[in-house]
Amino acid sequence: MKVIGVIPARMGSSRFPGKPMEKMLGLEMIRHIFRRARLFGRFDRLVVATCDQEIFDCISQDGGEAIMTSTAHLRCTDRVEEAIRKMDLGLKADDFVLMIQGDEIFVSPGMLKQMVDSFESKRPSVVNLVSRLYRPEDFADINTVKVVTDISDRVLYMSRSALPSQSRGEHEVFQQTGIIGFAYSALCEFSALSPTPLEKTESVDMLRFIEHSRPVQAIHTQTETIGIDTPADLQRAEKLLENDPLVKQYLK
Repeated sequence: MKVIGVIPARMGSSRFPGKPMEKMLGLEMIRHIFRRARLFGRFDRLVVATCDQEIFDCISQDGGEAIMTSTAHLRCTDRVEEAIRKMDLGLKADDFVLMIQGDEIFVSPGMLKQMVDSFESKRPSVVNLVSRLYRPEDFADINTVKVVTDISDRVLYMSRSALPSQSRGEHEVFQQTGIIGFAYSALCEFSALSPTPLEKTESVDMLRFIEHSRPVQAIHTQTETIGIDTPADLQRAEKLLENDPLVKQYLK
């Protein structure tokens, strides 16, 4: 089984324009994420997919591989599909494409191993890492996509609204991360499916699969993650990075 890593990134984020090139501990965010992903030794190929020349140049200067994609994509999953198609790798239907969105600053080799191991053992079409929410303010934050699953960890729904309606007692709440894995056949199918109403309303890619009755399997982690959606997120994440043990492995 081939494992291909793709990091989609663009400068035109509606919530935080230019964020991939924002510096954290003196290094551009996109370089942090590329270097962190590169620590995972299982990839047959790892690329950054972007429509912006400055991101392309940044990764190329770091010794990485980047691929230019269309500026028209509204969904990062469509950007990943284009990049895979352009690479023409001759993938089989059950080869694994692992997407790491370009703002998942705390991605780790352990998380990526968890994703690959789950796919190898169960062969779901789509797996999405979901991380535990610990701060009450994140529960109400529309930038945080909350996830509810059934008892088999199949995703029922994802929403920017508070979901479930109240978090009480021992109930754990999880957020979607931008770390999502696809069987190659499922990735191809995503771009062939028509966009769906709830996908557009919530601006969440995986709802396209769910609304078309395709299963999305959640992989839970108790590790807190931060998707960078605002300058405040950037500042908080940078402070936490100062004590992140992975940083010493790649920040030299």
